Amino acid sequence: MRRSVEHRGIVERIDGNVVMVKVERQSACAGCHAKGLCGESGQERIIEVRTPYANEFQPTERVIVALERESMGFMSVVWAYIFPLILLIAVLFSAHALGLGDGAAAIASLIATTAYYVVLYVLRRYIDRKIKFTIIKE
Repeated sequence: MRRSVEHRGIVERIDGNVVMVKVERQSACAGCHAKGLCGESGQERIIEVRTPYANEFQPTERVIVALERESMGFMSVVWAYIFPLILLIAVLFSAHALGLGDGAAAIASLIATTAYYVVLYVLRRYIDRKIKFTIIKE
């Protein structure tokens, strides 16, 4: 069954019911013109996969990690990129409408965007429970 976001990786370690998977660079990223924007810029990452079957995996084993639902990948992009962009633009135009100068409007929009990302960081455990990965042997 093919999922929207699927990565091949290698089990790095197992900690209780969490399997740490080092995700390999995707070969399709090399020719992609947007590779710097999507966060997949060729860097290796560790994905934590919570599963009751963690004891079935061994370090150095090749696996496939995928999102449980297609909409999770889309919502991740919306929360990480689209909402902050909308917030930045809305605060920028609102500050101009209130009569603030260009510099003050820019600073206000950057402060609002920074505050947004701080809130996302504080809520990371909640978000982590909502975005679920599955793991299967290759």
